[in-house]
Amino acid sequence: MAKTVLLPVLLSFLLLPFASLALTQDFCVADLSCSDTPSGYPCKSSVTANDFYYHGLAAKGKINDLIKAAVTPAFVGQFPGVNGLGISAARLDLEGTVAAGFISSGANTPYTKTLYPGDIMVFPQGLLHYQYNAGTGPAVALVAFSSPNPGLQITDFALFANNLPSAVVEKVTFLDDATVKKLKSVLGGSG
Repeated sequence: MAKTVLLPVLLSFLLLPFASLALTQDFCVADLSCSDTPSGYPCKSSVTANDFYYHGLAAKGKINDLIKAAVTPAFVGQFPGVNGLGISAARLDLEGTVAAGFISSGANTPYTKTLYPGDIMVFPQGLLHYQYNAGTGPAVALVAFSSPNPGLQITDFALFANNLPSAVVEKVTFLDDATVKKLKSVLGGSG
């Protein structure tokens, strides 16, 4: 009799560590009324099917005349259902065929491709990458990220559309004073 009772108790203790895995949440829809944290937004207390749906990538974005592109994000701020999933997306509208590439960090090797409808290219996380208009007609790229809130930074705007003193920008870009001031003027920077 003791052996019969002991076996289920022993099995219960063996399964106990795995029980915590079953207690995890299926999802954590972002409560955008709260602050974002390093681990994402807190979870909303009440969710609907709309929290898992986003129609924002269906329409063409407004093309910026300077960069000849439009970026429409589907990050956690626009699409709360991706909170905690480690993913997000964006739509990139360009006027033309997409030339894309990235540069390795070790040997500064460029990896470039011209992309046509249906093509896909991966950019390793953290590497400088680019895409630009290489044709004459409209082009659309869908972009996937391994973060629900990856951020977006365009190099030219990061360097020249700010109030970082021109002398500092000159040192980090190796550009002369006149060129830095011209770029700051075009992109809305000061300093």
